[in-house]
Amino acid sequence: MDELAADISHHIWATKYRYADRKVQESAIADTWRRVAFALAAVEPRNAAAWEQRFFDILKDFKFLPGGRIQAGAGTARNVTLLNCFVMGTIEDSIPGIFRALQESAVTMQQGGGIGCDFSTLRPRGTRAKRAGSVASGPVSFMDIWDTTCGALLSTGVRRGAMMATLRCDHPDIEEFITAKQRPDRLRRFNLSILVTDAFMSAVRANDDWPLLFPATELDAEGELIAREWSGAPAPAPCRVMRRVRARELWELILRSTYDYAEPGVLFVDRINQHNNLWYRERISATNPCGEIPLPPYGACDLGSLNLTRFVSAPFTTKAMIDLAALDETTQIAVRLLDNVIDVSRFPLQPQAESARGSRRIGLGITGLADALVMLGLPYDGDRSLAVAADATRTICHAAYRSSIALAKEKGAFPYFERDKYLRGEFIRRLPEDVQRGIAEYGVRNSHLLAIAPTGTISLLAGNVSSGVEPIFADVYSRKVLAEDGSAKEFTLTDYALDLWRATAGGGAGLPSGFVSAAELPIRAHLDMQSALQPFIDNSISKTINVPQDCPFVEFQQIYDLAYDRGLKGCTTFRPNPITGSVLSEESAGAKAPHCCVLERESD
Repeated sequence: MDELAADISHHIWATKYRYADRKVQESAIADTWRRVAFALAAVEPRNAAAWEQRFFDILKDFKFLPGGRIQAGAGTARNVTLLNCFVMGTIEDSIPGIFRALQESAVTMQQGGGIGCDFSTLRPRGTRAKRAGSVASGPVSFMDIWDTTCGALLSTGVRRGAMMATLRCDHPDIEEFITAKQRPDRLRRFNLSILVTDAFMSAVRANDDWPLLFPATELDAEGELIAREWSGAPAPAPCRVMRRVRARELWELILRSTYDYAEPGVLFVDRINQHNNLWYRERISATNPCGEIPLPPYGACDLGSLNLTRFVSAPFTTKAMIDLAALDETTQIAVRLLDNVIDVSRFPLQPQAESARGSRRIGLGITGLADALVMLGLPYDGDRSLAVAADATRTICHAAYRSSIALAKEKGAFPYFERDKYLRGEFIRRLPEDVQRGIAEYGVRNSHLLAIAPTGTISLLAGNVSSGVEPIFADVYSRKVLAEDGSAKEFTLTDYALDLWRATAGGGAGLPSGFVSAAELPIRAHLDMQSALQPFIDNSISKTINVPQDCPFVEFQQIYDLAYDRGLKGCTTFRPNPITGSVLSEESAGAKAPHCCVLERESD
């Protein structure tokens, strides 16, 4: 059987994941699976050969898809990290500190990691430093330097330059940040997200004034002081109010920019911190480039996805169902595999290694959801689909925690584990009683276990299954992918579920029952799906809400209000626009498209 029947699957494997040097020449993807399984089982203190076979068994036929860095790097001689993405350390507000942070970012990207950076610690444009007396050029000006550095790395052949930049909603340069990507030639290698606080959302809804401020210890200025939690500060800091704006006007500026230019996204940062399992030792102010892993300074994400299409039994029949028992069993093995990645991986920087080994964070997610629903005969936007998706995600969540408890009993809990504080976490308190009892008795191996990534590249590798939790883009469409020499190669793609239906269910023309494309879905369907799954995800979910070009702005605004009210940790939308074009189209797609939906922008 040809595991890479689709042309694009073979292209992805050959250009991104196949290992070849003077001694090794992988001739089939089974060789890649065997390499990865052997490398990750090698750290097992007992029964390494048995675990190698178990790892291989979940990798074969694309049942489990490790993050791309794992597939490309595990078991090779390459000096690369196996972890997809990192959040960089706190950027010190000084020239030496800024360029030290830039160097660390460059080293991380050069070894294959995407990065997230919080620029809130940098003084606003035009302010004078208390000690040096120099006038600041502002955080956005330094983001340009990061963007140029990323471009230089891309030009040398490293195509893993995805970056996320965040800025607090009360930083005095917030308007400049909001509008920074409204020029087609600026910050194209960044995704931008605003750290939106609960206080700001309350001010928006009350139509109050909103203070823009900065820590007073860094400024040579007088004026009103307000105590405020701030990026990089261990406790609330006295902040100098620089000016005040109408909160509702600032919120509309954010949404207008997103409506017209698809940037910036929004992260509900207080909710992220309130629901962080490591609330007792971390303050998070940034995420990885696609937003599914909120991380502390020097935090890293260790990703993998369960391919739900491989767990549907009797597809396209009245007996079609997701095999939850098989999903549970595969989840347990996948957790162990991802936990071993932390021990096998190299790290660009020592603080990243310390953070990853201290928390042993992993991000196990799903892909192929929309295709699996079609195989069940269910439309993406149906109530039954939401229930099925929630059941599958709940199964994975509880199996993952039970597996991590068993690993803690066998190998020890993660070093940052503090039992009583951990058990008081918002997410942990919602887990089944047996899971909480297990954590109390044995601890847990991994501080976090679940995240849903965009999985664009690895989903193409698996035969063009629908990406992550996104709906199916179209039945047939064209997509351009970069070749190794930097040129664009175009492929005609058929959706996996449609292809399978035509091949196995006797389908000819037309579409299977339940088939619905992203363009046909109401906007609310995206929020409904994300809301249904978030209760079972301890990290976060990468989800882009596709908005039709003719969507009225008033309706667009409601998306963000609903996202906040439904308890989501963030919201990203995309509406076709003249600057960034379309994410994908019936004709083509390329590297200029925004966000995480494009192969050249995501870090797997």
